[in-house]
Amino acid sequence: MRARDLDRYRREIGWRDAPLLEVAAAPSAPLPESGDLESLGREAAACTRCRLAEQRRTVVFGEGDPHAALMFVGEGPGAEEDRSGRPFVGQAGQLLDAMIVALGLERRQVYIANVVKCRPPGNRDPQDDEVAACAPFLDRQIALIRPRVIVALGKPAARRLTGSTAPISALRGRWASYLGIPVLPTFHPAYLLRTPLAKREVWQDLKAVRKRLAEAPTSP
Repeated sequence: MRARDLDRYRREIGWRDAPLLEVAAAPSAPLPESGDLESLGREAAACTRCRLAEQRRTVVFGEGDPHAALMFVGEGPGAEEDRSGRPFVGQAGQLLDAMIVALGLERRQVYIANVVKCRPPGNRDPQDDEVAACAPFLDRQIALIRPRVIVALGKPAARRLTGSTAPISALRGRWASYLGIPVLPTFHPAYLLRTPLAKREVWQDLKAVRKRLAEAPTSP
């Protein structure tokens, strides 16, 4: 994100520079039978379980610290992500980077993934059968990383991880749990680009995430 854009974001949310956050390591947990993220990524790259495989350029599996205490889950890749193979690299990705910095972290310290790994046509929301087809990949990512907190970005991710069909405006800021891990839904960065005033609500969510991460981890 360009410095002037980050400065504008700071002004909009009334953010003061957060000190670097000392995050305790995620508690250890037995690894699933899939092995590791690298082998899981190769499996995803060859996936043809749903119609999204027909038009994709590349599978956008996810990236970041494989032992991250914080994981972000979005809805699906966009055009730039489909070209690059990396999640959140467009304008929404730049805003997500600013959100991560606001937490006192760096992008390399978190893990970023999506509910579906292939781009939905026209950047539409992924459909229920597409989400279901990709669900084993996301579940195994979460089981391998075992983050201490998951942030669900936008409606499809919030619905997938909370099981609720309520609108994102009702879900955001309310803690849920998925696979025993605390989940906090919030607005997707793409929505914030269209609705800048919502950044203040997301700032409240980020502060809740920062507080949860700063707490000592409980024993598994």
